Amino acid sequence: MPAPEQGGVGPWWPVRPKVAPAPGCPTVRRWYRRPTARPPEGGTGARLGQAGGVTNGTSGAMTGRGPRSFAVGHFQPAALAAAKGTTTVSVCLPARNEETTVGAVVGSIHRHLIEATPLVDEIVVVDDHSTDRTAERARASGARVVDASQVLTDHGVGHGKGEALWKSLHESTGDVIVWVDADIVDFDPAFVVGLLGPLLTDADIDFVKGHYHRPETDGVGGGRVTELLARPLLSQFFPDLAEVAQPLSGEYAGRRRLLERLPFMAGYGVDVALLIDAARAVGVDHIAQVDLGVRHHRNRTLDELGPMALAVSQAILDRAGVRPPGPAILCRPGKSPLVLAPDERPALAGLAAPLT
Repeated sequence: MPAPEQGGVGPWWPVRPKVAPAPGCPTVRRWYRRPTARPPEGGTGARLGQAGGVTNGTSGAMTGRGPRSFAVGHFQPAALAAAKGTTTVSVCLPARNEETTVGAVVGSIHRHLIEATPLVDEIVVVDDHSTDRTAERARASGARVVDASQVLTDHGVGHGKGEALWKSLHESTGDVIVWVDADIVDFDPAFVVGLLGPLLTDADIDFVKGHYHRPETDGVGGGRVTELLARPLLSQFFPDLAEVAQPLSGEYAGRRRLLERLPFMAGYGVDVALLIDAARAVGVDHIAQVDLGVRHHRNRTLDELGPMALAVSQAILDRAGVRPPGPAILCRPGKSPLVLAPDERPALAGLAAPLT
């Protein structure tokens, strides 16, 4: 494998592996950068600086500010319905084999935020190649169900959370899009109310992230992937966003005019990539975070978290301009190697014409 492109702090040099690769994993020649000069004070080198390592979208120095924060229960549905005016709202759920929970989530939104209070205009579930009754349960509960395999096929026919989110943006009609996960147990429609609050009451807010207390863990900050991987990386490369309580949460919302300008990573890296891209596009001052209270969901095993962590790290490092010389490969004892190639869907605003 040839040496990576030169640049940054110093030249690249090959690394001799200390141990043989795990069975089934290819031998990959790795490289490291040998410094030839001290990086700038407090910095990470020219290449990362050029990549826009801070996220206010305008400055080359850390702002020292985080997103605006709102407490749980700060917004009420009736007040937001009155403030909504002519703004239309779509709630979208990417779902893959979530028959046990998707119906309850959709039904709760429909009863409380469409029938009881006219806050939400439509609920869209993108069925991401499910093999169970996800689509049936969602449709029966009041959602419009979209088959991911039949949408924007010229740009992607695979599956993945990011692709489902991207297709839901294409298929929905609202001026404001709210995304919630379909695997939430004991779903509370206040999640949607909280995410909509800053967008419907402050014209300067363009993107909102939710965070919550998780009884399945210690209830502090994010989950394992967040605290052990995402937050340390954000602290180094995107320090303004390290103040986001749960950067990997699947509950967030934004204005269509912003979201259609952003690319979508196809897999699990989409949540943090959208956060970084939104901050770069409009500045951290136009981002808010909202405490959504308590959230119960299916707790994932470490075996499931490995591929997720690989995707998240790849997304953050890609946005920082740090890219490995080849595909990212996750090698684990007793398992086949998992190769994760960066895959991204283009910003919808850049498509020549709507495709189906």
